Amino acid sequence: MSRRVTFSLMEGPIAEDDGDPRSLRVSDRERDHAVGRLKDAVSEGLIDIEEFGDRTSQALVARTRGELDAVTSDLPAGADAGPGTDDIVELKGSMSSLERKGSWKVPRKLVLRWRMGSVKLDFAKARIVHPVVEIELDVSGGSVEIRLPEGASASLDGVEARLGSIEDHRRGAPAAGRPHFVLKGQISWGSVEVRGPRRSWSRRQRKTSS
Repeated sequence: MSRRVTFSLMEGPIAEDDGDPRSLRVSDRERDHAVGRLKDAVSEGLIDIEEFGDRTSQALVARTRGELDAVTSDLPAGADAGPGTDDIVELKGSMSSLERKGSWKVPRKLVLRWRMGSVKLDFAKARIVHPVVEIELDVSGGSVEIRLPEGASASLDGVEARLGSIEDHRRGAPAAGRPHFVLKGQISWGSVEVRGPRRSWSRRQRKTSS
């Protein structure tokens, strides 16, 4: 049986019995695990990209066990595995710059911890084998530029900006494309900009003349 703690100004914390385990608070790790289940559900064809985006947004803001369980309650047990450690890459830096471009291998989850610097991630020509790519941001005092391939979609609702900005500069981007990028985490005193692939001079000319 779970216990709920309330506070009295005069007496301090008071424990109360609460028979409903759905009222228990959930951690970031549990939210990440739920998102991992949803990623597997997409790869197995159990849900589509649009539904994945909706459910992921709900999972990232879930506060209680009941709210989080509702996101994955209809998924079979086979979709219970979260992302493997081999599919998680963490990039860390301070007062420096980082750029990834060309044909680089993209993990299922990319964790970016950066302080006072700039990061450019160009996925336009990257090798992406996962239908869903998660980017977790922990950035302070810096800028992040992300270039997505043609036809890709992105969810930005999971990013919290503190004295910063988040902008998607793409026009006519699909709501449910492939691959789908899920951005989460926080950025302080900085900016996150999402753009499409760079256009060649000839393509820009054709677009202007049409």
